[in-house]
Amino acid sequence: MGIFKRGLARTRQSLFGRISQLFGSTTITSDTWDEVEAMLIQADLGFETTDTVLEYLKEAVREEGITRSDQLQKVMKEALLSLVENPRELNISGRELSVILIVGVNGSGKTTSIAKLAHRLNRAGRKVLLAAGDTFRAAAIEQLQTWGGRINVPVIAHKPGADPGAVVYDAIAAAKARGHDILIVDTAGRLHNNYNLMQELTKIKGVIAKAIPGAPHEVLLVMDGTTGQNALKQAQKFTEATEVTGLIITKLDSTAKGGMIFSVFNDLSVPVQFIGLGEGLDDLVYFNPKNFVESLFSETEE
Repeated sequence: MGIFKRGLARTRQSLFGRISQLFGSTTITSDTWDEVEAMLIQADLGFETTDTVLEYLKEAVREEGITRSDQLQKVMKEALLSLVENPRELNISGRELSVILIVGVNGSGKTTSIAKLAHRLNRAGRKVLLAAGDTFRAAAIEQLQTWGGRINVPVIAHKPGADPGAVVYDAIAAAKARGHDILIVDTAGRLHNNYNLMQELTKIKGVIAKAIPGAPHEVLLVMDGTTGQNALKQAQKFTEATEVTGLIITKLDSTAKGGMIFSVFNDLSVPVQFIGLGEGLDDLVYFNPKNFVESLFSETEE
């Protein structure tokens, strides 16, 4: 719970903290609803998700006879929890080699998230291999190799400009030959509105499926938590191209608008698997809805 409270301090202290203050011992009026609506939108829940939360609150007021705003905070937590669900277990067990395809736009924290995920799996006793499938930028290859050296996880890479599909093909062969049971594939940080690059991403997925029937076993979309509602448009495009199975939301410690996590799930019905709550290797954590919601309101450390 502590890491959630620390990581979500900015969101809690700014917007959700103001919502907590709003829920004082006053009578509920139309102004109460207007203020809650404004704050939820500012917290980046989006209009549709904000409407969903407001309807939940108003129905509870009608059914439970709530008259004072200080009784609303508990209902608000219940409303937010109803919008998300616990992450499922990753589909990376029970086979010789499991493949995780990582997608996302440039600047979303994709490469760093790959390193943190590989580190997490490595500590859990899995034998991880990384594939530098982002061949469009030399810096991307170098960054992944640097991270690989830091966390003691090998990286398969070609020269900049190489065919990403060829890199992935060689990485799969290397993983099988060396006895690795997890392959994490990096991809270029494609702009979500670029058709040709999305087609290339689909091609990479096809190379993986041809080498290992049923793979990739997970397609995780990395999303920058500071981008708010723009993240939804990205997610929709990536889902169309690759059938995203889960989300990694990064940089939630750097934003006051953590509410986007609710609108993403509400609109896409794709589970949030991990969230980034800091820059340390251990700051990529499994998404825990209860801890997340409690940390948006609670000021005390446990």
